[in-house]
Amino acid sequence: MSTAPLDQDPFSPRRNSHLEGHSAAEKLLLEGWNSGRMHHAWLIGGLPGIGKATLAYRMARFVLAKGGEAAEGDGLFGPPPKPTRLDIDPESTVFKRVSAGGEPGLLSIERTWDEKRKRFKRDLPVEEVRRIAPFLRLTSAEGGWRVVVVDGADQLNTAGQNAILKILEEPPPKTLILLVADNVGALLPTIRSRTRRLMLDPLPEQTVRNLLFRYRPDMPDGERTALARLSEGSIGRALELHGAGGLNLYKAMLGLMEPLPRLDILNAYAFIDATVKPNDDASWAAVTELLSWWLGRIARAAARRELPPEVVPGEGVLLQRLAQGSVGGSGLDRWVELWENTNRLFAKADSANLDRKQTLLNALLQIEAAAA
Repeated sequence: MSTAPLDQDPFSPRRNSHLEGHSAAEKLLLEGWNSGRMHHAWLIGGLPGIGKATLAYRMARFVLAKGGEAAEGDGLFGPPPKPTRLDIDPESTVFKRVSAGGEPGLLSIERTWDEKRKRFKRDLPVEEVRRIAPFLRLTSAEGGWRVVVVDGADQLNTAGQNAILKILEEPPPKTLILLVADNVGALLPTIRSRTRRLMLDPLPEQTVRNLLFRYRPDMPDGERTALARLSEGSIGRALELHGAGGLNLYKAMLGLMEPLPRLDILNAYAFIDATVKPNDDASWAAVTELLSWWLGRIARAAARRELPPEVVPGEGVLLQRLAQGSVGGSGLDRWVELWENTNRLFAKADSANLDRKQTLLNALLQIEAAAA
């Protein structure tokens, strides 16, 4: 659901000086640096949009800046005190060069932007990874440190992962490689074993609210709360949903589900026509992700025997009606199976280029059958 490439996004990780909710992870990175035995490769994992890449670039700027300071030697009164924070001055030369993509000591490997589809391409090309080895062989920049950030490492195919593995096996001195991955399990076991793993937790709801206020100060308070709950700990997802009109889409989806266990087929067709547009990948991603998330919400409510906080007023009544007959029996299994089948259906529609309107209609009819 991304709507702008990184070089046009004012909140892109390479430009963002602000990070909340990951103080424990920052502490571990600082401890590694201050120990003088910094691990040469870190694997930063967790859900999409929680700040993994922001943390990686934060660490990259820190190492490039502090490495340069260390290269200048001790001052008049001995070595400088050990740093206690990863952030550096946004007005500093290193920060500005990283933001502009002109820092000679940093190589960024990222998915490329598809201008036609207005989204990032799914795969990370192996040709991008092959830029790493020549970069590390270049003459060292100030301080002798070179940093590589691979954002979306789990999107590499086997050839790309093997290229990364060769670099991890024999890294040059004063090299820091930061691999960012949504799905750590998609990486080769040998990559995972040669990196220090740093898993980030989803952000608390209040933190997402705070960040939405920071990035979108004109947003109404009620909308911030709703988006924070829809995003389940991901500020990136909250911002994407806001940009794609996700909250209004969610309300329309709940309105469509209100008559369950019987679906109003005319309203279903109207909903599909309004949300599935030709060549609009962003809208398709929004409606399929929200529908899948909502089905998972019903299954969790049934399994835990408690309702989650409402995203919009009145939602709890619908969730209770659908979940209350499912607790502990075949009904719960039915909702879990439906959630799994729907995810597979949407994935097949993407991979096999199935008719999106028909796919969404099939999903809605399956929901009607499960609710009956």
